[in-house]
Amino acid sequence: MPDSPPLTGLFVIELASVLAGPQVGQFLAELGAEVLKIEAPGDGSTAGDVTRSWKAPGEAPDGATSAYFAAANWGKRGLRLDLTTAAGRAELRTLATRADIVITSYKPGDAEKLGADYATLRAANPGLLYAALTGYGPANPRAGYDAVLQAETGFAFLNAPLDATTGAVGLPQKMPVALIDLLAAHQLKEGLLVALYRRARTGQGALVEVSLAQAALASLANQATNWLVAGHNPQPLGSEHPNIAPYGTTYPTADGTTVLLAVGTDRQFAHLCDELGCPELAADARFATNPARVRHRAALNAALAPLLAAVPGEALLTRLHARHIPAGAVRDVAQALATPEAAPLLLHDPATGRAGGVRTAIFRLDGEALQLPLAPPR
Repeated sequence: MPDSPPLTGLFVIELASVLAGPQVGQFLAELGAEVLKIEAPGDGSTAGDVTRSWKAPGEAPDGATSAYFAAANWGKRGLRLDLTTAAGRAELRTLATRADIVITSYKPGDAEKLGADYATLRAANPGLLYAALTGYGPANPRAGYDAVLQAETGFAFLNAPLDATTGAVGLPQKMPVALIDLLAAHQLKEGLLVALYRRARTGQGALVEVSLAQAALASLANQATNWLVAGHNPQPLGSEHPNIAPYGTTYPTADGTTVLLAVGTDRQFAHLCDELGCPELAADARFATNPARVRHRAALNAALAPLLAAVPGEALLTRLHARHIPAGAVRDVAQALATPEAAPLLLHDPATGRAGGVRTAIFRLDGEALQLPLAPPR
């Protein structure tokens, strides 16, 4: 274990709310930075970060920190500050004189109204790193909302369900987590780490800007290049992959386990067929190569489905893993968080001992995970 976390000594002011910006703040806190989360004063559910009031079913309606707020605010201290007042703005400027990083998620123009913009805060602190998250960039006044961005950048369209029997495509739907927020948070982390590295060499501060829209578009990855390079406009495929088969395909099995296959090579497919007792499928011209399997996807699924339905899924997965064939059981969230891989990621409240969050910095330094003792600020 290092003597101290790598970002010990950094002072971060977080003026961001909801998920993307606070995820960056928690990441820096996990690395040892002192993170001060500033929230607007108010009463009850109107106070501070709006996610404090986003309660899941079964949560206490008042008082306790919401589960959603706990998703992105571990390791921070809290301060209520009214930036609509001259006194509040003056206190922010004072805090900013000793800050290394300020994280914001304002709609363009709002930071200037509150005296929380880059030009104002860097005036007395030229080495300040100012992280600005927006929905569509600094020139577009629209506020950014993850679900809307999923719709506008192709994710909801591609995520539409597909009826495996009829081929009918259902309505577009967003993904079950705010993925665009998380992708933008990763981009902002990277930008800040680059800016920190440059400042260490030059002493130069920086304005680091990331928009949700561009983070989403940049993350279309192979789906984008399928269009740009091949002229193929990607269409909804349910859980399946546009370039590989059977990859992402799910199959019910005899013991109730739903198995997902992620077969990426012809050799893996041949081994799969061996384990299912159908080596002839791997020799079939329609299925012998990945391009052929992609072209004959419907016939491939029709051939595999009854074979998997006839075998116990857990036993099959044991055999597939032994032969290095990519496959897994479909788990719910509770099952996923009970796995050995999840255990070192869970954050425990020192006061109660209960797990109440998942860390954002999942890498290990010198074989050790970083420690984070502070629960989210109340």
